[in-house]
Amino acid sequence: MKRFNLRKLNELEVKEKYQIEIKKRFAALENLNVDEDVNRAWENIKENIKTSAKESLGLHEFKQHKPWFDKECLDFLDRRNQAKMQWIQDPSRSNVDNLNNVRRDANRQFRNKKKAYLKAKIEELGTNSKINNIRDLYRGINDFKKGYQPRTIIVKDEKGDLVADSRSIMTRWKNYFSQLMNAHWAKDVRQEEIHTAEPLVPEPYVFEVELAIEKLKSHKSSAIDQIPAKLIKAKGRTIRCAIHKLIISIWSKEELPEEWKE
Repeated sequence: MKRFNLRKLNELEVKEKYQIEIKKRFAALENLNVDEDVNRAWENIKENIKTSAKESLGLHEFKQHKPWFDKECLDFLDRRNQAKMQWIQDPSRSNVDNLNNVRRDANRQFRNKKKAYLKAKIEELGTNSKINNIRDLYRGINDFKKGYQPRTIIVKDEKGDLVADSRSIMTRWKNYFSQLMNAHWAKDVRQEEIHTAEPLVPEPYVFEVELAIEKLKSHKSSAIDQIPAKLIKAKGRTIRCAIHKLIISIWSKEELPEEWKE
């Protein structure tokens, strides 16, 4: 799943660029008709937000196991591998000396790169502490404390034993949901038809949509649409008006976009 580099929204220049992109792309949606298909209207809004974010913010670069390992280190690694291959093909004294020298230079390069990276990270922690950037401060501290941890997926089977292989895990989930959705007690539930007089409720106002957007949690993971809340909140009125028009269309048709049902 692609993730946008949301940290750049903290930079005023980048945030203004994102807002301009949003305003340009949403200009075509200002005359949105309530009779337009809600699925197509939602797709237009979603794609405009994602395209604007990609062009102005870029995508998040996932962390490597060794972030300090750059192209320079890769060149030293290639030289070391070549020297090792020469020594294997011809274990002469000169090739042994060459391998030892290249290996020594490569290890020195790796140590210096790692030392420089750790120094920069410590300085970054100090800066975040001074400017009271608590979120990034604790994220950096946790990176130092935890280090690299491979992701493990383990569940318990019916007997309580741990299961790690993917096939057994899928079988366990299948059995679990099969039992959950086909419980015997569900057959005895009586469904009574209840008739109520629905009061006349007015269409949602703009301020209600704005209030709902403001209540969105900024750091919560995005849903199936892959749009983080920060992207919606970052460009105030332009996006909010488009979403309000979509809500009015949904309200009048009593029909949700298919993606909202998932």
